[in-house]
Amino acid sequence: MTTTRAQPMVEAEKVHKRFGHLEVLRGIDLTVQTGQVMCLLGPSGSGKSTFLRCINHLEKIDSGRLSVDGQLVGYRVDGNKLRELTIKEVSKRRAGIGMVFQRFNLFGHMTALKNIIEAPMQVKGVSRDVAVAEARELLDRVGLADKADAYPSALSGGQQQRVAIARALAMKPQLMLFDEPTSALDPELVGDVLAVIRDLAADGMTMVVVTHEIGFAREVADVVVFMDGGVIVESGDPQQVLVDPRESRTRAFLSKVL
Repeated sequence: MTTTRAQPMVEAEKVHKRFGHLEVLRGIDLTVQTGQVMCLLGPSGSGKSTFLRCINHLEKIDSGRLSVDGQLVGYRVDGNKLRELTIKEVSKRRAGIGMVFQRFNLFGHMTALKNIIEAPMQVKGVSRDVAVAEARELLDRVGLADKADAYPSALSGGQQQRVAIARALAMKPQLMLFDEPTSALDPELVGDVLAVIRDLAADGMTMVVVTHEIGFAREVADVVVFMDGGVIVESGDPQQVLVDPRESRTRAFLSKVL
């Protein structure tokens, strides 16, 4: 499943992030190779979602280095100094990173199709005809070919989340980030969303997935990372981390969720 190259897709070195007096990330060192699926596990408040948002520069790191596909997140090297990117530059780089949130964040006044075509047209300058054709293909891919003209209010939570995935894929990202994509869904709707993510993994999409779905992580992940208190407690092969964890804190967490 995994393909690797010299340059990682995501590389974090001693990443720190605080909100006021609360240090949420305390020196994260982590590498995601191209083609890998990495699942981040851990209790609420462990820093998983914050780290994901830092990768997409929705949050600025306070210290350390974070890069995606060899480019620093939020900064560029200017001689011997780091210069913060402009909003326009950040948006341009962010276009290569798809992100799917817990809450679907669809535009309620737009149909499923319009939600998907908006960003390619506005950000990438794709023609409407091409954007519509690609959006219909993506809706078919996520099993919603018949919902192109439906508004979010007429869709179930699972359907809205699949539209959100299609919307992210419409930008042809090199990296997909999922922030607990099934946590807001009724249990019977979880399977359809996870099936879409499985298909993306099978196609070789590089992904970082924050999830509480342990079975899914065991099945799909190349690497499982367990976080707690803003640090990485343990990481490795899913079989090792989830079946025979080395750290007592990992064992204690798994004993409560399995």
